[in-house]
Amino acid sequence: MGTEFTDYDPYDFANRRHIGPSPAEMDDMLALLGVDSLDALIDQTVPASIRQAEPLDWGTPMTERQALDALRETADLNVKLVSLIGQGYYGTITPPVIQRNILENPAWYTAYTPYQPEISQGRLEALLNFQTMICDLTGLDIASSSLLDEATAAAEAMAMAHRVSKSKRDVFFVDADCHPQTIGVIRTRAEPLGLSVVVGDPMTDLVASDVFGAIVQYPGTYGHVHDFTATFSALHAENALAIVAADPLALALLKTPGDMGADIAVGSMQRFGVPMGYGGPHAAYMAVKDAHKRAMPGRIVGVSVDSRGNRAYRLALQTREQHIRREKATSNICTAQVLLAVMASMYGVFHGPTGIKAIAQRVHQRAALLATGLEKLGYTIEPDAFFDTMTVEVGRLQRVILDVAVAGGVNLRKIGDDRIGISIDERTRPGNLEAVWRAFGGDFAADDFEMGYRLPDGMLRTSDYMTHPVFHMNRAESEMTRYMRRLSDRDLALDRSMIPLGSCTMKLNATAEMLPITWPEFAELHPFVPQDQALGYKALIDDLSAKLCVITGFDAVSMQPNSGAQGEYAGLLTIRAYHHGRGDTHRDICLIPTSAHGTNPASAQMAGMKVVPVRSAENGDIDVEDFRAKAEKHADNLAACMITYPSTHGVFEASVAELCDIVHAHGGQVYLDGANMNALVGLARPGDIGADVCHLNLHKTFCIPHGGGGPGMGPIAVKSHLAPHLPGHPQTGGEAGPVSAAPFGSPSILPISWSYCLMMGGAGLTQATKVAILNANYIARRLQDAYPVLYKAKNGRVAHECIIDTRILQDSAGVTVDDVAKRLVDCGFHAPTMSWPVSGTLMIEPTESEPKAELDRFCDAMLAIREEARAIEEGRIDRDNNPLKNAPHTVEDLVGDWDRPYSREQACFPPGAFRVDKYWAPVNRVDNVYGDRNLVCSCPPMEAYQEAAE
Repeated sequence: MGTEFTDYDPYDFANRRHIGPSPAEMDDMLALLGVDSLDALIDQTVPASIRQAEPLDWGTPMTERQALDALRETADLNVKLVSLIGQGYYGTITPPVIQRNILENPAWYTAYTPYQPEISQGRLEALLNFQTMICDLTGLDIASSSLLDEATAAAEAMAMAHRVSKSKRDVFFVDADCHPQTIGVIRTRAEPLGLSVVVGDPMTDLVASDVFGAIVQYPGTYGHVHDFTATFSALHAENALAIVAADPLALALLKTPGDMGADIAVGSMQRFGVPMGYGGPHAAYMAVKDAHKRAMPGRIVGVSVDSRGNRAYRLALQTREQHIRREKATSNICTAQVLLAVMASMYGVFHGPTGIKAIAQRVHQRAALLATGLEKLGYTIEPDAFFDTMTVEVGRLQRVILDVAVAGGVNLRKIGDDRIGISIDERTRPGNLEAVWRAFGGDFAADDFEMGYRLPDGMLRTSDYMTHPVFHMNRAESEMTRYMRRLSDRDLALDRSMIPLGSCTMKLNATAEMLPITWPEFAELHPFVPQDQALGYKALIDDLSAKLCVITGFDAVSMQPNSGAQGEYAGLLTIRAYHHGRGDTHRDICLIPTSAHGTNPASAQMAGMKVVPVRSAENGDIDVEDFRAKAEKHADNLAACMITYPSTHGVFEASVAELCDIVHAHGGQVYLDGANMNALVGLARPGDIGADVCHLNLHKTFCIPHGGGGPGMGPIAVKSHLAPHLPGHPQTGGEAGPVSAAPFGSPSILPISWSYCLMMGGAGLTQATKVAILNANYIARRLQDAYPVLYKAKNGRVAHECIIDTRILQDSAGVTVDDVAKRLVDCGFHAPTMSWPVSGTLMIEPTESEPKAELDRFCDAMLAIREEARAIEEGRIDRDNNPLKNAPHTVEDLVGDWDRPYSREQACFPPGAFRVDKYWAPVNRVDNVYGDRNLVCSCPPMEAYQEAAE
C-alpha cells in the first residue's frame, strides 16, 4: 500500500453533488465543441462587457457536515414554544407516513408542473382528491388545485369578483374581522387596479349597492362566527359577489359557505398537516360556483380519457393561463403550492371525514374548556360562541400576562393595548391550557372542568362531506404507504431522469440541503412569534440576503414574494411606489419584448401598468431601434421595462447595457427577470449591467425544488434608491403594503438555498454556471445537424439553454412538437419546454447537474426521433400510424392484438429508454379537447370507474 495521499475529497460538495460531468467528461465535451478549456468557452459565450470584475468569494466552502452543523446552530437560535396566536396559522400534526413519503420524498418534491399529463397521473390524482375535499368542505361546485396562501387567494378572489360582477362599481368591502395580513394584501392588490377598499363590520357597515363584492372571515380573526346568509342575499340583489375566507377545519362542524350562498370561498390548508414553518409554504384553496369556473385563478385538475378510452387526469381550461393569454389571463401559472396541496390531500385521506371531524371537535372542546377556566377567573370572553378562537379583555395586565405565558412556554396574541387572543389547535394539550390559566392568574388542572360546546346555535353542519371512497380507504399505514407509492410511481420526476425544461432550471435538490426543513426549530415556528424567538431565522435570512446582494450587485433584498410571478409583481410595485414617491404618478408605461415570459405582461397589468410590446429582431434579440423608438415615444410616461437576461431565446445579448441606458435616459426603471440567473451567477451581475430590480427564482437557480408546481420563492433584489419601497407587512411595518401573507414569504424552505450557497462557495457557484453553459452548448452541438438550433450568438454559442426547431418535422412528416414530446416519454424523459417562446419548438435547458451519460441518453433519444420522422418522410412508416403519432406507449400496448406497422419493441424500447428500469406511462395520450368539453374536476364516483373498465 502506497504512502502517497490522493487528492480525491469524498466530501467535495460542488464536484460530487451539483456539478454532473466529471473533469474527464468535460474534456470530451469541450473537444466536441472545439475549445481548449471551460474558461475559453465562457469567454466565447458571455460578452466581456458584462463580466463582473471580482470573483464571488465568501470564504472556504463548507462540507455537508460543516453546513449541517452550522444549520443546527442556527436552528437552535430559534425558540420553539407552543404558539396559540392563531391569525391563520395553527399547530398541526403531520402524520409521519406523510412526512416521510411525501414531504421528504424526491419522487414528489422534484417533480415539475403537470403540463405533461401522461407522466403526472399520480400528482394529478392527489390534486383531484384535494379539489374534491375542498368542494365537499366548502359546499361549492368547483375548486382549483391550490393557490399561494390565504391572503393572496383573497386578493385573487377580489380581482375575480371585479371581473365577473355585473355591477359597474369599483368598491370592495372587507370584513374588519379578516386577518390583518389578508386586509393588507387586499389593499396592496386593489390600489394599482383602481379599486377602493372599505373595511368595516358586514353586519352594520356594508351597503350592498355600493360594492362589486365583499369578503368575510369565517370564523373571524377574533373568534366570531356569523351566519352571513342574509348579507349574501343582499349582495346578490345588487349584482355583487360574496366571498368567504373560511377555516377548513371549522367547516367540519359549521355551516358551509355554499349553504350561506357564497360565490367564492378561499382559505389556507396549513392546518391539514402542513407545518407552520414561520409562514410557509402552505397551500391555499379557492372554490367557486360552477358559473364562475372559467374566471377562477389557479390550476384546475380535470378528468379526461386517453387514446384507448381509459380515464386520465389533466390540467383543464389551460387557455386561462398567463403563458397563453398574457396580460388578459385570469390564471397565474406560478400560483400553486402543489407539494403542500398533496400533503393536505393525503392528510384528508389519512384521517377521513370521521377523523377530520374528531380533530375539529377536540380542538373546539379544548377551546371551550379554556374559556370556562378564564371566565371562572373573572375575565370577559368574546365571542360567546366560537370554534377555536377567543378574545380576552385584560386591560393593563396585557404585557404581564403575555410575558408570564411566554415564561410558561406559550405564545399568545397581542391585540391592541388591552386584549389578548387565544387560538387552540390540533397540537394543544391539557398542559398548555394549564399554562395559559397560570398566565392569567389561575391554578387549575384541565380535569377540573367538564368538556362542553360553545358552537353557535343553528350553525352546525348537517351535510356529509368527503364521501368518496378514497377518503374511506383502510388507513393502516401499510395501505397509506402503498397508496402514496403507487401514485409516485405514475410520475416522472428528477429522481428518475433529467427534466430538460428551458427556463425552468430543473437542477439537483441535494439531500443535505433538504434535511433541515423538517427540523422542528424551523418547521414549527409561528410567523408572528416575538422577534427574539426567531433569531435563527433572522440570522439565516440576513446572511442569505447578503449573499444574494453580492451575487446580483444589488443593495437590498425582500424575501416576501413566494413565487416567481409574485417577485415580478412585487418588483413592479416597488418601481411604481418609487415613481409615486417622486410625484411621477403619471408614469405607467412598461416596455416588454414580445419574447418575454408570459408572466411579465400579466404582472405589469396587475401593477397598474400599460404594456407596450417591443419587437424582436430576426436573430431573436430585442430590436434595439424599436425599443429606442418606443422609449422616446413614451418618455413622459415611461415607468419601466422588463427584460430577461440571458434572453428567453437562450442568448447573451450584447445590447443589454444599452437597453438599460435608454430606459434610464427616459426616466424609467429597469426590471430584470431573474428566471435565467443560472447562466449569470459568478459571471455577471444584473446590478452592474444596469438593472434596478431583479427577482430571483430560488426554486430554480438556488435549488429549492419545484415540488410538482410549487413551492417557489421569488425574492426581489433592488438598488438602494428602491429599498424604501420594498414590501412591508402589518407585523413588521414598512412603507409599502404586503404582497403575501407572511413577512418572509415561505421561509421554511430558505435553509435549502442558504446551505447551497454555504456548501458551494463563490467558486463552486461560478463553476456551476460555467458547466450549465457547457452542457447546453454540448446538447446544441450534438443536435444541430438533426434539428436547427434557432438562436445563437454571433460566434455560434448558446447560453444555458437552446431552442431547437421541430417545425421541420411538421412540414416534412406531419410530426408535431407534441408528437416529439410524447415520444420522449417512451424514452424515459420529460419533454423540454414546448412551443415557447416560439411555437413548434423545444427549449432545452440541461442544467449543470446532469452528467454526460444523461446528456448523451437524451441526445440519442432526440436523434432517434429524427430518424423515425425520416422514415415517415421516405415512406418507410405510415404517416398517421407510427411510433410518434401513437406515443406514449403503455404496458397495455404489450398485450392483446398488435396491428401497427412497427414492432412492439420499437414502440416501447426506443433509444434512450432503459430496458430493466424503464419508466412506463400509466396512460396513453390524453385527449385534451374531451377534457375541456366534458369538464369534471372532482373525484368521479366509483361506478364511473367501473363504466370505464367495461
